[in-house]
Amino acid sequence: MLSLEGKVAVITGATSGIGARTAEVFVAEGAKVVIAGRRQERGEAVARKLGDAASFISTDVSVEADVKAMIDHAVDRFGRLDCLMNNAGKGSQFTAIADVDLEQFDAVIAVHLRAVLAGMKYAARVMAEQGNGSIINVASVNGFRAGLGGHYYAAAKAASIHLTRCAAMELGEKGIRVNSLSPGMIATGGFAKNMGMQPDEADDHPEYAEAAIGSVAARWQPLQYVGRTDDIAQAALFLASDASRFVTGHNLVVDGGISAGWPIAAVRTDREMFFGQFRRAAQPVLVER
Repeated sequence: MLSLEGKVAVITGATSGIGARTAEVFVAEGAKVVIAGRRQERGEAVARKLGDAASFISTDVSVEADVKAMIDHAVDRFGRLDCLMNNAGKGSQFTAIADVDLEQFDAVIAVHLRAVLAGMKYAARVMAEQGNGSIINVASVNGFRAGLGGHYYAAAKAASIHLTRCAAMELGEKGIRVNSLSPGMIATGGFAKNMGMQPDEADDHPEYAEAAIGSVAARWQPLQYVGRTDDIAQAALFLASDASRFVTGHNLVVDGGISAGWPIAAVRTDREMFFGQFRRAAQPVLVER
């Protein structure tokens, strides 16, 4: 059921990280994949690695004409379109409300929300004619849990999750499923890029992010291991395949439990402090009883 044999997928932001790993998994399961991204040399390298089942197209998802060309490329090259994974993104910028830069906000919205809508616009036209298709919008736990990401990024991801639901309600009658996928902390080069590292170097060293995530995972996540790109790629495989044929309008969270609440390791000391203070405050009454 998880096979993608005979299916064609477009993955944006597929030159590295989650997108590149998902492309590998999709091809291994029988799909033809269009690798879409801005870094041509890196994208062509990913496509060469995957062989004839992959094709790269230079794409800036914030440009509508590029998005249309990307979808057209998939149909021209492979004859159809079964899955669109809107994965392209840029890192979360942290700033205080009083210091927001609205031009930066617009740029984040263009990539994380406007591009998602543009991708669905052109993919839906092809999928509707086929009578089926799966759209996967990569969101984030920041889209529904505040305090972990920057304001621009979190707002864009929240809107993307709700846009996914709205699209699912419309496109279901055409046989098109639309779901979002919300990763938690995943070891990719994105963190290093945010700190000023060159993109290629950052992507070649996910261990930097893995070390940083590992330093806080015990207090943030009930599951104690670090999330990796394959964890997201396998979830995307489920949403792209016929195994999820009855799933739409859903936000699939893959975050080690970070959004479920505070893990016991984080609150054990506070709980002991709370009940200890309660006992001390109530000691006279407890003694009398």
